Amino acid sequence: MINNDILRSVRYMLDLSDAHIVAIAKLADFDLAKEDVAAFLKKEDEEGYLECSDEVMAYFLDGLVFHKRGKDESRPAQPIELPMSNNMALKKLRVAFELKEEDMHSILDAAGFDVSKPELSALFRKKDHKHYRSCGDQLLRNFLKGLTLRLRG
Repeated sequence: MINNDILRSVRYMLDLSDAHIVAIAKLADFDLAKEDVAAFLKKEDEEGYLECSDEVMAYFLDGLVFHKRGKDESRPAQPIELPMSNNMALKKLRVAFELKEEDMHSILDAAGFDVSKPELSALFRKKDHKHYRSCGDQLLRNFLKGLTLRLRG
């Protein structure tokens, strides 16, 4: 899924201003310009559109975890993993919103997307695990839709 779409979804879901997005990235010790945020949020065919890089998305999602759960200053910051995958985005969102397996299923059910327990757990396995499954754009899009329904509904 395009990082810009994830950013737009989270922004809408949490009703965040551009300045708030900058502040969330700052929680992960990443400096983001407000002008860049505005460019990330534009549609692809709009003038001034800027593609949101994997690096920006990784830091933003790490900042979102700190924003929602707090930052443990006693623990050193973990390095970001690049390239950013749908699986990593899903995992960071799950951590940020403190979602358990049942929550994940109800969120996907609310979006009309049925996933079995083994399919869901396979999304959170390490890439070299034999039961690892890549998270498709459709699943991530439906998860974001269901999470938005849960938070804004």
